[in-house]
Amino acid sequence: MRVVCIYRDNQDYSRSVTEWLENIRRQTGREIETMDPDHNPGFCEAYDIVEYPTILALGANGEVRASWRGKTLPLINEVLFYMV
Repeated sequence: MRVVCIYRDNQDYSRSVTEWLENIRRQTGREIETMDPDHNPGFCEAYDIVEYPTILALGANGEVRASWRGKTLPLINEVLFYMV
C-alpha cells in the first residue's frame, strides 16, 4: 500500500507534520511519501483533498483505505498498519 502525506510548507501546522514524519522514520525505519498540493493539483482534485494536512492510505488500485485530515495527526501505529 501507499501512504501519502499532503501538506504545504511554511504553514502554522508544518512543523508538527515534519516532526511527525521524522518520528515515523526514526521509530519504524520507513518513510511516508510527501506531496505539496500546489505541485500536484490533479491528485488533490481526484481525491477531493481540500484540508491540509491530509494523510491517505491508498490500496494497490488507488482506492482510499484510510484518511486523516486536519491538524490532529494519527498515531504512528494507525498509519503503520497501512504501510505493510
